[in-house]
Amino acid sequence: MTIRDELSQRRLLSGLLCLLILTSWIVARACLGGPELAGKSEVGATTVAVQSSPQLAVAAKQHDTPCEGTVPIFVAGGHENGTVPFGRRIDTEDRTAPCEPRQIRLCQALGPAAPYDICGVDCAASGCCRGWEAARLINWQAFAQGEYVGHDRLAHVPQYRFRVDDQLDMIYRITRDETPTPYRLNVGDEIRVESFTDPELNRDLILQPDGTITLRLLGQVHATGRTVAQLTAALDELYKKYYKVPAITVTPLRVNTQLEDLRNTVDRRAGVGGQSQLVRVTPEGLISLPALGALRAQGLTLQELQQEINERYREKIEGIEVVPVLVQRAPRYVYVLGEVNTPGRFEMVGPTTALQALSMAGSWRVGANLRQIVVFRRGDDWRLLATMINLDAALHGRQPCPPGEIWLSDSDVIIVPKSAILVADDFINLVFTRGIYGVFPFSSQLSFGTLTTL
Repeated sequence: MTIRDELSQRRLLSGLLCLLILTSWIVARACLGGPELAGKSEVGATTVAVQSSPQLAVAAKQHDTPCEGTVPIFVAGGHENGTVPFGRRIDTEDRTAPCEPRQIRLCQALGPAAPYDICGVDCAASGCCRGWEAARLINWQAFAQGEYVGHDRLAHVPQYRFRVDDQLDMIYRITRDETPTPYRLNVGDEIRVESFTDPELNRDLILQPDGTITLRLLGQVHATGRTVAQLTAALDELYKKYYKVPAITVTPLRVNTQLEDLRNTVDRRAGVGGQSQLVRVTPEGLISLPALGALRAQGLTLQELQQEINERYREKIEGIEVVPVLVQRAPRYVYVLGEVNTPGRFEMVGPTTALQALSMAGSWRVGANLRQIVVFRRGDDWRLLATMINLDAALHGRQPCPPGEIWLSDSDVIIVPKSAILVADDFINLVFTRGIYGVFPFSSQLSFGTLTTL
């Protein structure tokens, strides 16, 4: 037998000895403490037998005293009234209720689904420092079989503010509201110029890109930025050089062409439908919209962004309203590595805690140091933050309200380190098994007796 084989045997014996000591310690803890899930609970002068079976029932034996001041006893999940842990003695002498005979009531397991209270710990009421002794009857299943649907609960955040890679759908709506100021002609508008004095002056005109119109006898006349009344008065004054009473009339035929152009830009009624524009917040925190260009969206709420967009459009184009709709949030990820079964990156589609992240990573491996789990986080200014949490007692069922059960943020990194035993095992494997013995292999044969004398 080689020295390497002898050392392997010694390591195996040492491991078996440690396992035996650990098993003895676990058995001792289980025998000395911990709630009993089945047995008998003595309540005052009334003995209640709790059976751990699918057909859970309660046998209540009346005391010799009158039934006044007593009430029927219900047991569900091993608790008499939820105010004491399993197997503890409580006093019922101060109970007052109408006199009625004691009877056997079927427990929740035999009846239909109903919103029964069950014994549990409310961490907000009992605090994180107390253990299972703080168990009380709590409203655990208010919706009974409908619990899977989930409660409405509180909002995730008071106000959602846009971040990079959020996708928005800008819905455009024609308001058709009366404007407080007279309409001013724009490029592309179509008007009709008529004269009651000389019908030869009558013609339909389109405002050219340079903002002018072409008229007989007058040539180029600037028209953009003027109201219909202002253009009528200007043309009437110019034609007085040729007519004593020109009697000019300007009639708008097609106006608000800028609004029509914007509508055609965002029109998707022939495709997916509606007048809208899909935009995504760029890494600079900007979005781009027709006729406005780039504007900042990161850090704004829906209401703030809507107000900003409509104010800018109102300065350029009247009669349009934009309603931003958040259609897809930027993905949020949490990274779990170390002593877990499936390390990697996991998407957070809702509020996520440290225990939930460990569950997504396939739970912890044997030998993981659950008392010193490290969580790294980036602050709002990208500075590095770190904390250490302890989930050992919670993962082994000894602590109902662990302080280490924290909420996770986007891009958090969770590291589950190795225990001291695994670190020592890795050291021996690297230094001796793969190190010294790998470089200088021993080929001599030694007996176990000879090895002990060394």
